[in-house]
Amino acid sequence: MSNAQTQRTMAFAGICQAAFLVQQVARQGQCDDAALRQALSSILVTDPKHPEEVFGDHPDLRDGYQALITQLGNGERKDPELTRYVVSLVALERKLAARKEMLSMLGERITQVKRQCHHFDLLDEPVLANLASIYSEIISPLGPRIQVAGTPMFLQQPAVQHKVRALLLAGIRACVLWRQLGGRRRHILFARRGLVETARNALNRH
Repeated sequence: MSNAQTQRTMAFAGICQAAFLVQQVARQGQCDDAALRQALSSILVTDPKHPEEVFGDHPDLRDGYQALITQLGNGERKDPELTRYVVSLVALERKLAARKEMLSMLGERITQVKRQCHHFDLLDEPVLANLASIYSEIISPLGPRIQVAGTPMFLQQPAVQHKVRALLLAGIRACVLWRQLGGRRRHILFARRGLVETARNALNRH
């Protein structure tokens, strides 16, 4: 199995993981802190020497690999909501890639977050609010808004809204990596078997 295929699958699992965590936060008001930290940390890795640096260890992407297998594998019960999030993120990233001025603005805003992390933890409310505002101000206006479904009681809370938007930004980060590694929408349609097999192998290694 090629290293390129392994890396592409890792990036796609990153998209699925972000979507999965969005779903959890929207429904339950929270998600696993380690998974949240891993997803948001990926946003700050803007100049990796190797794709693996973006997501760290494969075990951190376990939920993403599992979601990929469920969504793309034959005979698996699909989750249309999760699919909608993933497809919407991929579409938004394509629009972002065509807007050089937005990419430049995105880079500047992420640099500000890196400086902010000298004074706050990544999961502290000011940082989450900043990441959320980057998504709201730069990514969201590029295309149709992603309608996040969940529990109204939680979705009305600013802290939950910040986590959801920060995770959508992490999903965009994974989409950027996926495209940089040669990932295309046609792979989701026509190369499912390879993605699923590679994801299964990644899960079996850990």
